[in-house]
Amino acid sequence: MQSLLTVLLEEALPRVLTITLLIGVGVGLANLAVEYGLVKLVARVGHYLTEPANLPPEVGTAVLTNAVSVTAGYGMLAEFREDGLLDDRATLIAVIINTFFGFIQHIFTYYGPVLIPILGLQVGLMYVGARAGISLGITFVGLLAGAVLLRDDDYDGSSIDPDTPEEDSQTNREKLQTAAENTADRLRSIVPRLAVVYSLVFVALEYSDQILAVFASVGLDDPNAVLEPIAGLLGLPGAAIPVILVSLVDPTTGAITVAPLIGDVLTPEETVITLLVGSLISLTIGTVKRSIPFQYGIWGASFGTKVIIVNVCLKAAFILVAIGVFFAV
Repeated sequence: MQSLLTVLLEEALPRVLTITLLIGVGVGLANLAVEYGLVKLVARVGHYLTEPANLPPEVGTAVLTNAVSVTAGYGMLAEFREDGLLDDRATLIAVIINTFFGFIQHIFTYYGPVLIPILGLQVGLMYVGARAGISLGITFVGLLAGAVLLRDDDYDGSSIDPDTPEEDSQTNREKLQTAAENTADRLRSIVPRLAVVYSLVFVALEYSDQILAVFASVGLDDPNAVLEPIAGLLGLPGAAIPVILVSLVDPTTGAITVAPLIGDVLTPEETVITLLVGSLISLTIGTVKRSIPFQYGIWGASFGTKVIIVNVCLKAAFILVAIGVFFAV
């Protein structure tokens, strides 16, 4: 077992520095976009996304940014919320709408180059299609929620930076300086939370054996006993259980584990169901390891908790829908 100092320096610190850099890029881009009026230009495209949800056009910039960097997109939304463009309800809806555009990035960075070659073209496309449908469904929920719960006259884009002088009254140096100062202020409020939460999470993961021992003391030492009824309910063979267990820790390893079983032991549909069940159960681990540190760092504990609850509930609901669709096929 690593020492506490080693965990903090080798695991928590690099993650905090990486996330801080990405957030800084996102917030910095948002501030530069405001200073140079680029928000209005990009928002012309995002307008088609935000208008049905009664969100201001400027939010379309953050939504589209998610297709390149989820962290940067969230950073821009956080900046808009901080500046008063969005209240908590509108921010939550914007976060939900972000889902599919964040998925687009993963198609090029993970699903396409990594997962499809492992699973094969047929099963890979089936699984990626299922994940795309889940993400797209969540985004549609956000659009519907905005159409029902928001009014378009409640959010005025002019509130992004009401004290900024007219564009032609500022030099480039002044605009860059203003953007840098606003970005630094934002990072000063985010980085301490990131450092604390990530440190706690990685320390807890390092001592996970002791935590598992506590579960074992109350009779929960055999994960198979929990998963067997689920696999039986879905008609999955026993070979699916180890795949689900491995997927809890690492989805890529889960895909590698299930690949040799495709065709002989598991049908393509059963393979996709197995991976979806693994992703559903692993939501808890993913929330603790990634979502809580990231969302708390961006929004703080109070609003971050709301974002996490909404995201987890929607993901779980649509994963269940996808499982039901493949089960019915």
